[in-house]
This record gives sequence, C-alpha cells and structure tokens, in this order.
Amino acid sequence: MMKVHMSCQKCRTKALKVAAAAKGVNFVGLEGESKDILVVIGESVDAVKLTNSLRKKVGQTDITSLAEVKGS
Repeated sequence: MMKVHMSCQKCRTKALKVAAAAKGVNFVGLEGESKDILVVIGESVDAVKLTNSLRKKVGQTDITSLAEVKGS
C-alpha cells in the first residue's frame, strides 16, 4: 500500500497506469476516503522502484505498508 498525493482524476489515472505497467503487478486499486491510497498486488514487485517511478511521474509517494499475500 502506498499513499500518493493526487489532486485530480487525471493524476489518479496516471498513478494507476504507472503501477499497472510495473513488472510483476497483478492488481492495482485505489482505497481510502479521498482515493489517495494505491494498493498494488503482485509477485516479485519491487516496491522501491515502483515508489521512485510514481514519485517521478505523479508526485509525492510514501510506502505505508508491505505484506506478503498468502494464496490458498
């Protein structure tokens, strides 16, 4: 989960596109009351590279949590 400072719908769309294009990503979604939390699920996703890419193309981005998703 990453908190991305997005002020408009265009920024949200761009953040989703950048995250979806990252290697290993299976799911991308927005959460939170103001839709400012980006949820990324995938295999072998490099959170640091993704965060740097979002910072460069969208704006201020902070990693809020990292967790391993256990499949059944």
